[in-house]
Amino acid sequence: MAEFNYDVDADGIATITWDLPGKSMNVLSLEGAAELESLVDKLLADDAVKGAVITSGKADFAGGMDLNVISRMKEMAGDNPAQGLFDGIMSFHRLTRKIERAGMDAKTNKGGKPIVAALPGTALGIGFEIPLSCHRIIAADNPKAKIGLPEILVGIFPGAGGTTRLSRKLDLMTVSPFLMNGKLSDPQAAKRAGLIDEVVPADELLSAAKDWVKNATDADIVKPWDQKGFKMPGGAPYHPAGFMTYVGASAMIHGKTQGVYPAAKAMLSAIYEGAQVPFDTAIRIEARWFTNVLMNPSSSAMIKTLFTNKTALEKGANRPEGIADMAVKKLGVLGAGMMGAGVAFVSARVGIEVVLLDRDQAAADTGIATITGILDQGVKRKKVTAEQKEQILGRVKATADYADLKGCDLIVEAVFEDMGVKAGVTKDAEAQLETSAIFATNTSTLPITELAKASRDDSRYIGIHFFSPVHKMNLVEIIKGKKTGPEAVAKALDFVRQIKKTPIVVNDERFFYANRCILPYVNEGITMLAEGVEPALIENAAKLLGMPLGPLQLADEVSIDLSVKIVKATQAALGDDYKGTQAEDILFKLFDEGRMGRKSKSGFYSYDDKGKRTGLWQGLRENWPVADEQPDLITVQHRLAMMQVLEAVRAFEDGVLEDIREGDVGAILGWGFMPWSGGPFSWLDIIGAPFAVEVCDQLTAEYGARFTTPDLLRKLAKDGDSFYGRFGPDTKAAA
Repeated sequence: MAEFNYDVDADGIATITWDLPGKSMNVLSLEGAAELESLVDKLLADDAVKGAVITSGKADFAGGMDLNVISRMKEMAGDNPAQGLFDGIMSFHRLTRKIERAGMDAKTNKGGKPIVAALPGTALGIGFEIPLSCHRIIAADNPKAKIGLPEILVGIFPGAGGTTRLSRKLDLMTVSPFLMNGKLSDPQAAKRAGLIDEVVPADELLSAAKDWVKNATDADIVKPWDQKGFKMPGGAPYHPAGFMTYVGASAMIHGKTQGVYPAAKAMLSAIYEGAQVPFDTAIRIEARWFTNVLMNPSSSAMIKTLFTNKTALEKGANRPEGIADMAVKKLGVLGAGMMGAGVAFVSARVGIEVVLLDRDQAAADTGIATITGILDQGVKRKKVTAEQKEQILGRVKATADYADLKGCDLIVEAVFEDMGVKAGVTKDAEAQLETSAIFATNTSTLPITELAKASRDDSRYIGIHFFSPVHKMNLVEIIKGKKTGPEAVAKALDFVRQIKKTPIVVNDERFFYANRCILPYVNEGITMLAEGVEPALIENAAKLLGMPLGPLQLADEVSIDLSVKIVKATQAALGDDYKGTQAEDILFKLFDEGRMGRKSKSGFYSYDDKGKRTGLWQGLRENWPVADEQPDLITVQHRLAMMQVLEAVRAFEDGVLEDIREGDVGAILGWGFMPWSGGPFSWLDIIGAPFAVEVCDQLTAEYGARFTTPDLLRKLAKDGDSFYGRFGPDTKAAA
């Protein structure tokens, strides 16, 4: 079935329309690329055709490459996957170069046919790399459209010419956010940045494109890098200005990635080396670096977790079967604090009617003020219009009257973390609800099964755990109590899809999944501090692993008093089975001294009057002296990484996690676990179960039973198997 349509009008202008059958968004496949190339050959060979417009038959142009193509290219290459990948990538370069040169004479640069990209909406990845090879890019004035190259966000970089073309189109400093941060822009912003050439009203898109084709001259279609005397914008690497730029870019990338993300370094290498040679050599260099990245297990893991698995979960991979759509029509939020207001905001933003309830009207109005503040920031950054702000606020009703909850089909309770308080609001709210309504709690630690006892129907009671700040954090942890029914799960998943976030579904156990893994990481860092490990070594070891925050900084961000509260609650719950730690002694001392973390501008770190960190608190070394002999970096890193990973494995063993994909996606989105690794299960597959067992056994011998190798991990090592090999979506084996 054709993926591209071809038509020639009376003026001799061909229109190639990309319209992938059965899909709402165009993505490029190997078959589609071959089809497009044949149509380009056709128009170039037809003397009656004067030029062409490449556009889309859908609302958007394209969402990029079907990333499964990469796996296919590896498989098709057999014993030489690197060669297969390189040859496949060069075939894309051949296509885009054919569009770019458009049949013009190699010596005179004349005789080519003008080709315009007409973008009705979003153009991402290779969906923007193809337009970059055209002679002009015209976009419809569609403020919802996103244009750019986001590949770096899933562990690769633009490898179909986007890196080389954009770094020749704009200087390195200008292009850096678009290539190295994956920044996306709406059409107007893309034009201001120089990414595209023109923005026109949507109903004039094709006519404007064809008008340009009719009037284009030979000079109009020759790219700067194909002209004699071309010089790199901003200077080549050994030009005085360029030298400083490349040195600065290298330092910036290393500072941001700590050397653990291969794609960023490879991309800069491709730009740096490519800038010193002619264009056709430069794209071969880009292809070689792109192949290098694709052969790196880190990139494969990131693609798998942050694209394939994340997309599957967002589309309902683990949604109960046989249940009709349960999209939320009216939402009730109990508690107008930061969490409750955040939930109300993200819901109203997508068009859901929200009732925001608190103990009195003044408290409820505080939630409205919080939402207003978020919107005002959006208006200031030009992400939200004044009209949109009023529409969102208009969907939220702040109240202290439980009767206003009538008609709500979902309740999200976000009140104080106290069993009694939560039980009270549950009963008061359910008195106003239809029996078909679903009740959810936003608790981060309290057991769902116990909380559900206050509900009139524990089969319709569920946990929906948001991460703070709600409007920025993409993960939502859905927790099933012992008696939670499938309709409650389906409702929660449909709600998360509505608010455009990523869900994971876990079973009820103390701390659920995310906090179960985060807390040991923080505790291990504090334990090392108690042992006399240099605080800077602890923090920098974590950052060199790719963790966004060191354990001491994370403790400050979470707040010391909350950590103390969790310790006390755990002590009470476990009773005589509770085992104290060195870490909690430090937490209690900081708590007693009023050092509550970032919120009090004092904790493991010192802060200035504005709350900005100024460095590790000097009192750490005075209270917990640094030992003369320090552990090596790798040992510290193994302790910090394994404390998280082993807890993830135990969560899977215990049945808290039912799907390792959720474990990987949840770890990266929930607490920033080493994104380059693809998540804890992907990382164990990268290093191999036998090596992981060896490390754990060494740590257990030296530091204690908390590093004991889980039986499942030891079994995989013995069998020569991996987590995704045994428990991936394509297998049916059970733990």
